[in-house]
Amino acid sequence: MEFYDPLSFPLKSILLALLFSSDSPLSIKDVQKVITRYHEEAKVQAEESASDDPQETLPISNVPTLLTAAQIRDTLEALAQELIMTEAPYHLQEGPAGYRLVTAPRYSEWVRLLRDEPRPLKLSPAALETLAIIAYRQPVTRADMEKVRGVAVDSALNKLVDLGLIIMTGRADLPGRPTQYGTTEKFLELTGLTTLEALPSVEGLKSREIDAWLGQLLQQEEMPLESVL
Repeated sequence: MEFYDPLSFPLKSILLALLFSSDSPLSIKDVQKVITRYHEEAKVQAEESASDDPQETLPISNVPTLLTAAQIRDTLEALAQELIMTEAPYHLQEGPAGYRLVTAPRYSEWVRLLRDEPRPLKLSPAALETLAIIAYRQPVTRADMEKVRGVAVDSALNKLVDLGLIIMTGRADLPGRPTQYGTTEKFLELTGLTTLEALPSVEGLKSREIDAWLGQLLQQEEMPLESVL
């Protein structure tokens, strides 16, 4: 069994190549599957070309058969820091479904112009407050939100649904079976969170501070745009 040797196996470069070629987030399991497929194909080629030119088979001497999740994650984190330190035009971002390359904030406006897209719309204070309530109290009903805010949330709720930041998750076991709402995977991606457990603790934070935190993540004019590398 071949183990991972960072000196002989260019894992960082391979991961970067996979990230560039992937249309969807790259998970650690995806990387492990690629390694497994490599060895499977190398074995088949070796058997088929046993009597032919051995140089036509895939080299396997330095390709590990065992690559742990920790080794892949550590290499991805090192790659992410390297891209930041070298001021690369793209960054590595971890989301709920895996890792992906995104345009660095300073270049996002150029990408927007290339795609001829409108400027990102900023969320209103009312929408931010409603989103914060949903993020921390989900699944939550409209009545629950209005009880916290003290005003109607119809407009803010519709806006958040249209933007794909929240969805209807079910119905509460209450009279009239009111609809419940929760955040989406897009919410996690745009806030740079991998799970809802990564939300900052509400202990010691005021409502306005939570709203301000969400606003910084969701409304920055230089917020990274997903790249089509």
